[in-house]
Amino acid sequence: MSTQSKKYVFDFDSTLTSVEALDVLAEITLANKPEKEAVVAEIQKITNLGIDGDISFTESLERRLALLTANKSDLDTLVGELKNKISDSIVRNKEFFEKYADDIYVISCGFKEFIEPIVASYNIPPHKVYANTFTYDNQGNITGFDKQNVLSSHNGKIECLKSMNLSGEVQVIGDGYSDYVMREAGIADKFFAFTENVSRDKATANADHVTPNMDEFLYVNDLPRHISYPKNRIKVLLLENVHPDAFQKLSKDGFSVETVKTSLSEEELIKKIKGVHVLGIRSKTQITKNVLKAADKLMTVSAFCIGTTQIDLEACKQRGVTVFNAPYSNTRSVVELAIGEIIMLMRSIFPRSTEIHNGQWNKTAANSREVRGKNLGIVGYGNIGKQLSVLAEAMGMHVYFYDVNDQLSIGNATKIDSLETLLGMSDVVSLHVDDNKANKDFFDSNAFAAMKPGSLFVNLSRGFVVNIEALVTALESGHIAGAAIDVYPEEPISNGPFITALQGMENVILTPHIGGSTEEAQRDIASFVPNKIMEYINSGNTVDAVNFPNIRLPKQLNSHRFLHIHKNVPGVMAKINEVLASYELNITGQFLSTDPEVGYVISDVNKEYNKEVIQELKNIPNTIKFRVLY
Repeated sequence: MSTQSKKYVFDFDSTLTSVEALDVLAEITLANKPEKEAVVAEIQKITNLGIDGDISFTESLERRLALLTANKSDLDTLVGELKNKISDSIVRNKEFFEKYADDIYVISCGFKEFIEPIVASYNIPPHKVYANTFTYDNQGNITGFDKQNVLSSHNGKIECLKSMNLSGEVQVIGDGYSDYVMREAGIADKFFAFTENVSRDKATANADHVTPNMDEFLYVNDLPRHISYPKNRIKVLLLENVHPDAFQKLSKDGFSVETVKTSLSEEELIKKIKGVHVLGIRSKTQITKNVLKAADKLMTVSAFCIGTTQIDLEACKQRGVTVFNAPYSNTRSVVELAIGEIIMLMRSIFPRSTEIHNGQWNKTAANSREVRGKNLGIVGYGNIGKQLSVLAEAMGMHVYFYDVNDQLSIGNATKIDSLETLLGMSDVVSLHVDDNKANKDFFDSNAFAAMKPGSLFVNLSRGFVVNIEALVTALESGHIAGAAIDVYPEEPISNGPFITALQGMENVILTPHIGGSTEEAQRDIASFVPNKIMEYINSGNTVDAVNFPNIRLPKQLNSHRFLHIHKNVPGVMAKINEVLASYELNITGQFLSTDPEVGYVISDVNKEYNKEVIQELKNIPNTIKFRVLY
């Protein structure tokens, strides 16, 4: 296939491959030699000087080859290494090279001996490769290069391209000085700075377009590509000081990621959300209808925490925005804090510590008890409740639990059918209910009155489920002997002043919502949530989405994937298939999942399609959102 009007000229080193070939050859020839590290570093330094144009290419080549002790026999090993170091985006877009072979050329200051066997598998024949050649002695040792070759001279690429006399628009794709000077000299029409492997300031500053990968280059030129929309164009916004591992993981996958250390108000987020495809938050940022209305490109909201009450889940669903969270990643951290606080309360550690800080010595066993043999009542027997059950039992506590759902007990824990019964028999009550808004003031004066006199209370679940005034009254009366509170009905959006009626009370431990705030938990969350984001953006998987029909999809093989989100009304599925049939698209796989409000259908088709089919699918009545994955 030929585009006729355009010709594509590729550099080789750090463009078609992810490395500089002579650097790899140095690694091969200097293996197991004590001077290897120093020589390789010097070769890399000289390479960069030449690429940036700080020394002539001829000088760069001479100095590098002088440092090598390479033989012709080493080139087979080099080719084998380079075959495994082709740039990732080049590999996934191999089809472009095969279809547009007539218009593709390689102009490199590297060497034909290793370039030709690499690009041959991409349908680029030897006569379309313009590069240097080595010279050898009688033993096959590399002694230098053919100095009659125009590419061995400074700015040789200009003369090479000029002599080729290519017709149509000439586009150069490369990473260094020798590539962009072809455009500067007027021999090439456009220069694309390829930054997938290395980004050089001089190259990007002189580029018509910076292309982080081959996907972007093909997208700009409206050419066939493996994915329909380059990942570097997908903007991810991470708020609230999300662990840096999340930034690293999403950036490495190719997304454009911006981080903000704080939460944002509704007004601030409305301004910031425009153009954002993926939003990552923790517990402080509120995702309201107004925010979603301003989100013109939003595909998913991900909570880097357990709770999702800060997100209007229904409004997200109605706009086709999936929501993910991290329901398990910080479970252990919360449980360990609960165990620690139970021991601290039982031993009256907090009052003793305060006394010492105030200069008072008060050694006493009064109100100091072991946890062994005591009754722990767990209200809410989900992931955290179950883990707490295991650790508490290991310390010798008798564990009882109450849950509105039918839960299987772990170990020797005993299920209690009545909340009032559980409260009346427990020496410690630990609250682990979910963030259902119906649980507001779930623990009120009646619940505290039902608790065993002199018992202890722990809340590491949600602030709004406890009536603070009722808790204060129970503590002041002595009915409740102590409490540990990590969450509050109203919490500030950033660090600073905070006031609660519980401040200053004896044997009351107050912490600023840090139950899941450990380095380990944040690191686990920063691994789990980005995986969910990438699975959804890259393949359409909605497994573990909290507001959306769940679909686990197989890997996409030699097909195009259409993702269609719609209102769950009769006839939509039939209309989708009618449109696909009208364009003679063969469906190789189709997956549908619905809930009462929304349907999510994925159709894989195995042939090239007319882009008009996309518009028709978007125009189907009751469509909420549609996108294509190649």
